[in-house]
Amino acid sequence: MAQYLILIHEDEASYANAEQATFEQVMKAHQDFGTKHGAVLRGGNALQPTSTATSIRRDAAGNVAVTDGPFAETKEALGGYYMVEAADLDEAIAIAKDVPARFGGVEVRPVMVFD
Repeated sequence: MAQYLILIHEDEASYANAEQATFEQVMKAHQDFGTKHGAVLRGGNALQPTSTATSIRRDAAGNVAVTDGPFAETKEALGGYYMVEAADLDEAIAIAKDVPARFGGVEVRPVMVFD
């Protein structure tokens, strides 16, 4: 079985401004997702807000720059992920369609395998 990473990109401000009931609904939706797809889930986590991120970039000369903040400035930020096993991309996409992403969306990426 191939492994796929389902990246959850959402608007952090929507969570920061949401009521506790909204947060509880989202958490319940993730629990329901875990129950439905537990057989293929291989991991997953929520991430701390992008204000805690540190980006590390190397330029063409090999110099390393370490900066506070996420890798890319966008309205939606990487907020969490699920690692799943699926027969193919179509199956991974079907699973990803069930991921709760109330304030954004998800991205499915195959995990590279090295021999």
